[in-house]
Amino acid sequence: MAWALITGASSGIGEEFARQLAQQRYDLVLTARGTEQLERLAEKLREKHGVQVQVLTADLSNREGMAVVEQRLRSDEDPIDLLVNNAGFGTTAPFVGGELQPEQEMLDVLVTAVMRLTHAVLPRLVRRRHGGVIIVSSVAGWMPSGTYSAAKAWATTFAESLAGEVRRAGVRVMALCPGYTITGFHARASIDPNAVPRFMWLNSQAVVRSALRDFRAGRPVSTPSRSEEHTSELQSRQYLVCRLLLEKK
Repeated sequence: MAWALITGASSGIGEEFARQLAQQRYDLVLTARGTEQLERLAEKLREKHGVQVQVLTADLSNREGMAVVEQRLRSDEDPIDLLVNNAGFGTTAPFVGGELQPEQEMLDVLVTAVMRLTHAVLPRLVRRRHGGVIIVSSVAGWMPSGTYSAAKAWATTFAESLAGEVRRAGVRVMALCPGYTITGFHARASIDPNAVPRFMWLNSQAVVRSALRDFRAGRPVSTPSRSEEHTSELQSRQYLVCRLLLEKK
């Protein structure tokens, strides 16, 4: 059985990755800051799919938490075949005059942790010539909108660069760039969902299903949409609407 490690697995896209990978018979390592939520999800997945599920509590906004996950990724016992870098959060405060600490913590989770965890797992995957990494980025990376967009732009470029570097070794790296997705993310970031047209919202089940299909196909970037035939059209609409929202600020 293959093992997958998912960060930010307690809710939203991370939780959906856990559900769909368990359904595909992956054994799982679930990481997040909240142990109780992870344990509840782990028990459900064990009962429903008969897979092994390990819970690893870690805060990826600090180096100590990152080190815990890095150690698991380097372990020779039940080696990880697939890393899903999903953990993240956003802020809506203006950068100029705003507090620095939330900005730093966001960059630590979205950039530093992604880099360090990927660095921990890739050498083993390359030696085994198997497996891969999915980095959950965002269409926000294609728009100028503060440090969150800048971090997601880095994540997408990082994934595309690595995809070319490890392809010949039989390892896959992919950036998942969804648009607005129905999760708890926007509520936590104090973003009003009614400010975004309804047609732009995706559900996490469709996003993850599309992502896993694109990953198997070896695509370096996955941009899910309601209709696979209209991915570029939806992406263009998302860009235009988000630009309009930014201009209203």
